[in-house]
Formats: sequence, C-alpha cells, structure tokens
Amino acid sequence: MTSNGLKETLAAMERVKKAAKEAAMKQLVKGAQDTADTARQLAPEDEGDLRGSIAVTEPGQTTPPHSQPGGSRTAGENEVLVTAGNSDVRYPRHVEHGTVKMEAQPFFFPAYRLNRDKVRRSTAAAFGRAARKEWNK
Repeated sequence: MTSNGLKETLAAMERVKKAAKEAAMKQLVKGAQDTADTARQLAPEDEGDLRGSIAVTEPGQTTPPHSQPGGSRTAGENEVLVTAGNSDVRYPRHVEHGTVKMEAQPFFFPAYRLNRDKVRRSTAAAFGRAARKEWNK
C-alpha cells in the first residue's frame, strides 16, 4: 500500500502549528514587556511604588493580589497580562482615573494604546514567519 502523503501533510501541519504558536507567544511576551516599560515611564513617580508594581504575567502564572485591572487571576494558555498594583499598592485605578480630590494621571491605558498595534503586527508577523519557515522544511 502506498502513502498518499496525508500522514506527512498532517505531521507537517502539526509542526507548523506548534512552531507558529511558540514564535507568537515569544513575541507576545516581548510586547507585554514593552507595554509594561511604557507604563512605567508614564506612571507618576512619588516614591516609585506604583512603577514598581507594574508586572507582566505569563501563561499559567498568577497576577499579584489586588492588581488592576481585574485583581488576582491566572493567565490562560495563550495570554500574557500586564497589571499595575499589588498587596501594598492598591491605588493604580485612582491614579489612572482620578478621584474627586485628585486629578487623573493616566499611565496604564495610554501605554496599552501606544503599544497595541505594534504588538498585534509583530505577533502576527512572528506567527507567519515561523509557519512559513516550518512548512518549507
């Protein structure tokens, strides 16, 4: 019985899928780190606690307690999270949006908006490059 190439094609597709996912995730982590760096640069500095609380959480890891947005949670398989705040720094949302006694000093969402398109493009490009490279082996 001769092979019609189906097994080889399916195996190649699995290799492409794995390589592309790994490349995209690596680029996504880099983009999250760039976004966190931008947020640190934009965050107002008093004692540096707010800047120090900005963290990147990779897949399977848990965000710091009381972090914003959303509090403590575990990042999904294809998720990288950037958060601000922790158990000691519980005020990032007040700095970002302001209060009745304090003017807003946005840093988190401007950092996200500044990096969003670049991260999307670079992640998609990394995915495509890795898929093409693996397919052409």
